[in-house]
Amino acid sequence: MNINTKPDMSLGLSETQAQAKIAREGFNELPSSKPRNLFAIALGVVREPMFLLLVACGTLYLILGDVQEGLMLLGFVFVIMGIELYQEKKTEKALDALKDLASPRALVIRDGSEKRIAGRGRGDR
Repeated sequence: MNINTKPDMSLGLSETQAQAKIAREGFNELPSSKPRNLFAIALGVVREPMFLLLVACGTLYLILGDVQEGLMLLGFVFVIMGIELYQEKKTEKALDALKDLASPRALVIRDGSEKRIAGRGRGDR
């Protein structure tokens, strides 16, 4: 005598089982990354080797006594840093907008028939 206590998975979940799983476990989705704040972006820019080299060169100019050249170089370095910060922030906003536009879909089996739903589970209702 073979007692099968597992439901037949070829039929998939019923709509009520799917809703219960979503309520209990949440949506089946990848965690989104936290947006970086301005300080984290600035830290990433400052740690770039080219930026560090330019700051070191500007500092060296100041130490050697060529104040005008040193200040000019450091001024341009900080202008470039500001532009890069602006571009990084703009890029993050564009990527977030693209992520919101993307609509991943999933093929699931509900009550024995295939059904295409939104990847997050919104079409599961």
